[in-house]
Amino acid sequence: MMAELPIWAEWSVALLLALSGVFTLSAAVGVARFKSFFQRMHPPALAFSFSAWCVTLATIIYFSVQNERLALHAWLIIIFLSLTVPVTTILLARTELFRRRTAQDQGHDEIPPSLIHDVAAPQQAQQAQKAQTP
Repeated sequence: MMAELPIWAEWSVALLLALSGVFTLSAAVGVARFKSFFQRMHPPALAFSFSAWCVTLATIIYFSVQNERLALHAWLIIIFLSLTVPVTTILLARTELFRRRTAQDQGHDEIPPSLIHDVAAPQQAQQAQKAQTP
């Protein structure tokens, strides 16, 4: 049978999990609102990392208080995430840059739909819109 947690532990875990939800929601709003690919990369990378830290701390508090000893098994998860999220973000950015270079090298006058709203190419987007109008 599980023992009840002290009130301070319950409130700490609840606060950290609610904060995690706020970070995740802010990342979702950022992805929906930003227009360019590079702007859309940052909310998930940053906010989801903060969210994962909150969940990890909540897990450590919960299991440490419940088992009456320090439970650090959750640190493995956050260490792995902290190492892989920046690497994944860099790989996504390099992939997008490669995609742009190959599109330019092949002489495409048309901008791919995912790049129309890109901040780095506002002049090209205007030229593409002018070329489409009769």
